[in-house]
Amino acid sequence: MYTHNLDPILLELGFLSVRWYSLAYILGILAGWWLGKKLIQKKLNYNSLKFNVSEFDDLVTYLIISIILGGRMGYVIFYNFDYYFLNPIDIFKVWEGGMSFHGALVGIIIGTYLFASKRNLSTFFFLDIIACVAPIGIFFGRVANFINGELIGKKTDVYWGVIFPKIDNLTRHPSQLYEAFLEGVILFLILNIVIKINHKTGTCSILFLILYGIFRIIAELFREPDIQVGYFYNFLSMGTVLSILMIFSGIIIFLKKDDIK
Repeated sequence: MYTHNLDPILLELGFLSVRWYSLAYILGILAGWWLGKKLIQKKLNYNSLKFNVSEFDDLVTYLIISIILGGRMGYVIFYNFDYYFLNPIDIFKVWEGGMSFHGALVGIIIGTYLFASKRNLSTFFFLDIIACVAPIGIFFGRVANFINGELIGKKTDVYWGVIFPKIDNLTRHPSQLYEAFLEGVILFLILNIVIKINHKTGTCSILFLILYGIFRIIAELFREPDIQVGYFYNFLSMGTVLSILMIFSGIIIFLKKDDIK
């Protein structure tokens, strides 16, 4: 059993605070940026697309904006719509927290489509690359969630349980770390193996939707639902519902894979 006593602030410099959560975003983007360029170079060897790898830097800018806008709007719409409807100014207070993975995913898809369309290139070519590097950011993000003592797990008596004193004195599943392992480590390994042996455009994008959805649903079994949302029908969390939609989307795209461009 472990009692959580981690400080969400890594470093304080007067008026400036460096938080683990912010660092997680930065590390995820930088690592994904580096690996993404390497994967693109390798994938171009099996693809007739003409693309200058240096332009990937421009895509990263699209993605950063898409993650922030999509993640924030996803949280507002999916997780706390009533509050933000009455307090619209608070939507812009991103520093107070409140981001949605599924919202960020939608933002990334839209941002990538806009980037690819301007260059008359395949959206799925880039989404495959993003799918392979995204688990890095997810891993760092979930570890940061654990450090922050947020998105806590359900109570348990397992010996690796964690007490979050700022929440209560109950022993809980470290569900954030379960997600870091499943959605970060395992998903990363699977997709980066697949992209090396399967060069069909869209494969990794489809697998990401399906596998992330499955892993997230598993993790949701051990995670407390967002208090302002609760459960649908007493057992479906919002994360589960959105992940089910992800899985179905992946299956539909797979069935129409011959139309992928």
